Amino acid sequence: MATPQDNSPQNPQNSTRIVAGQSAAPKRPLGLKIGIVAGVLALIGGGVAVATAVNNNATVPAASVAAPGNAAAELKLGYFGNVTHAPALVGVSQGYIAGELGDTKLSTQVFNAGPAAIEALNAGAIDATYIGPNPAINSFVKSGGESVNIIAGAAAGGAQLVVKPEITAAADLKGKTLASPQLGGTQDVALRAWLSAQGYKTNVDGSGDVAINPTENAQTLKLFQDGKLDGAWLPEPWASRLVLQAAAKVLVDEKDLWDGSLTGKAGEFPTTILIVNKKFAAEHPDTVKALLRGHVKSVEWLNGAAAGEKATVINAALKEAAGAELKGDVIERSLKNIVFTVDPLAGTYSKLLKDGVEAGTTKQADINGIFDLTALNGVTGEKTSAAGLGKE
Repeated sequence: MATPQDNSPQNPQNSTRIVAGQSAAPKRPLGLKIGIVAGVLALIGGGVAVATAVNNNATVPAASVAAPGNAAAELKLGYFGNVTHAPALVGVSQGYIAGELGDTKLSTQVFNAGPAAIEALNAGAIDATYIGPNPAINSFVKSGGESVNIIAGAAAGGAQLVVKPEITAAADLKGKTLASPQLGGTQDVALRAWLSAQGYKTNVDGSGDVAINPTENAQTLKLFQDGKLDGAWLPEPWASRLVLQAAAKVLVDEKDLWDGSLTGKAGEFPTTILIVNKKFAAEHPDTVKALLRGHVKSVEWLNGAAAGEKATVINAALKEAAGAELKGDVIERSLKNIVFTVDPLAGTYSKLLKDGVEAGTTKQADINGIFDLTALNGVTGEKTSAAGLGKE
């Protein structure tokens, strides 16, 4: 099991930190404007988030070197400042990814939600990103299978529908207003699918039996505290923050909706995966393998570290990525809800596609080929399944 490297501080020498929409001094994200119009624009492709580069001067672990042959000069990697993105937070902050990249420069960009990260990936602003499955599916479908490949899993679980205490059942949601991180994102699709199963109609313009208002997570917390939202389907740590800091209650824990029949792993569903631009992967397979080696080390560390050490490392990385640490009870509750795994749980993707189609955020399509797990399986020496949807 890998351990944190004392000589690998948060910003290794060959890495550049980029934070979408923030100044060079990291601050808590201000969030996106609230409203359905903003969500729709984000889904169909508005402007890529403005980014400011921050150069860092520290030491890279000397143990690893770049693979010879066709390594890229630079890898531009995206991720979110969420606990569900801990493999990225740890991999970047502890130098696992930069160390494996060797002479390849690592640049990072922090996003608030999946559709914005996909937009950046498709525009060439980043080469790979940690993301939820539904935006990856949407990109693959819209591009006719040419845009991205899923190359690994990162986290399972860690998403909940949290509501005002007086809401005790699905029947109480009619006419209420709920939030999701972004239209077409993984939690947005999950919320719409669950509401449909309860007999409610929702529309991407916010109309319907239950209004869904795609809202940046930090704004969701504030709006809920102000009584302007009735609930939200959120990833960690935001579900825990609403529960512990805003007196919300859990109406649905998404893990209870997955019985394991699609994966053999009851309660597990993909929350965060690792994807790569297909053109970049074809041109720089050695760099992709190096990224995966760092990713696997990060997941191994997360699954072996003591709870206190894990919380400390993740919190320090969150402060760097998002501008603030989490309170101890929030990060403790968050981590209990998440499984860190390199398995993308490919057996769930036909259902995820179906849910996105029914939600109106993607089109029906053949997603065969969305996975390329050959490099992952080469790194781990195991056989992670693509469930018939790609290479393994």
